[in-house]
Amino acid sequence: MIDKVKLPEVWLRGPLNDIPALLQPVAHALLQAREELNELMVDFPDPLLWDKVAGLASPGFHLQHLAGVLDRLFTYAKGEGLSADQLTYLAAEGTPAETIGSTALVKRFNLQVDSAVKQLANTNQSTLTDKRGVGRAQVPSTVIGLYVHAAEHTMRHLGQLLVTVKVLKQEL
Repeated sequence: MIDKVKLPEVWLRGPLNDIPALLQPVAHALLQAREELNELMVDFPDPLLWDKVAGLASPGFHLQHLAGVLDRLFTYAKGEGLSADQLTYLAAEGTPAETIGSTALVKRFNLQVDSAVKQLANTNQSTLTDKRGVGRAQVPSTVIGLYVHAAEHTMRHLGQLLVTVKVLKQEL
């Protein structure tokens, strides 16, 4: 068996083509999260997808939330409100969906990261301090504030997912 070559973390691989300089760290964090999540979820047993450890969130919730929150935060960054589909998805986060397996949830997250990176590439740096409202209450933020929060929130949930998945797999 040939060992996989371990690449350095995404941020150590150099600048990403087409991503504005000020948004490189956001794109690096999202791409790093995608790599780690995909590696973590290889062969994850679907019967454990909605199991909780010590009453904490299940892997299924984290996977749903990771995709959903990226979608929502990047929508707000565009200055748009959430669609009916996004609100429905938000309401369903954490609800066990036995017909949806981990592979489908990982795929949705991957597609959301692709969409986010594309949006970053198309963002004019002169708009980064533009004001944006978050949620129904239109809590004030900025374009860059939303992007940075999306990256940090993604990494936070990835860390929680990592611990939960490792504990659940150990209990097998």
